[in-house]
Amino acid sequence: MANTLVTIDEAAEAVQDGGTLALGGMTLYRRPVGFARALLQRDELPCELTLLSFTGGIESDLLIGAGCVAAVRSAYFGLEAFGLAPMFTQFAQSQRIRVIEETEASIVMGMRAQISGVGFMPSRAWLGTDLPALRPDIRKVIDPYSGGELTAFPAIACDVAVLHGLAADRHGNVLINNNMGIDLELVYLADTVIATVERIVDKLERSADGVIIPYPGCAMVAELPGGAAPTSCYPLYPLDGAAILQYTEACHAGDFHAFLRAFLQS
Repeated sequence: MANTLVTIDEAAEAVQDGGTLALGGMTLYRRPVGFARALLQRDELPCELTLLSFTGGIESDLLIGAGCVAAVRSAYFGLEAFGLAPMFTQFAQSQRIRVIEETEASIVMGMRAQISGVGFMPSRAWLGTDLPALRPDIRKVIDPYSGGELTAFPAIACDVAVLHGLAADRHGNVLINNNMGIDLELVYLADTVIATVERIVDKLERSADGVIIPYPGCAMVAELPGGAAPTSCYPLYPLDGAAILQYTEACHAGDFHAFLRAFLQS
């Protein structure tokens, strides 16, 4: 179990070219921004990644702008009150990344199929809509009991999932807050689960505001104080709106790479 604790650089090496990388948290809350920084500080940047997340945020936008991403599957990609995710928008509009159309239902069903060890998960979602036309891999099946038509969502595989937590103990148990998104599902989905945490403690204290992911849910744990900033990590620190505005303004001015250089040195 002692091998669960690694440095952030060791954790970042787990991401391989062409793999599917899932990033935990929700919108601008408890996102693994520090892990994205570590990826971008590698001597050789990862490339051709598929990003998987319930919602994509600034951590994903940085990876797209740096040229690490080939495809995105997410139900939402943006910066909430701070507007569109600038690099995602730019790369999607110029067709430099592939956007795999997803909704909350399709992501959940695809994950359930993978976790269950089956090729697809049936659902009534998307019936009567034009969404299947955007996804040729989505099929229709007949319910053998009712005879009704169902949508068959294919399984979604994941190589590496990264979560950011409040704390972890030396045995590899990880504490996250209750704004979980799909973090718990990612623990079951991914081949390798990495947690960056604000601090390592001798013993985790249970709290009504938190959920403990027990060992061996996370294969690697790296201590990374402030690892969610500039997104929030309740109750430890709030969202840094000024930093996010600085990012969006730099991108809109065509200065993404200048911002990225400063970000990697911070």
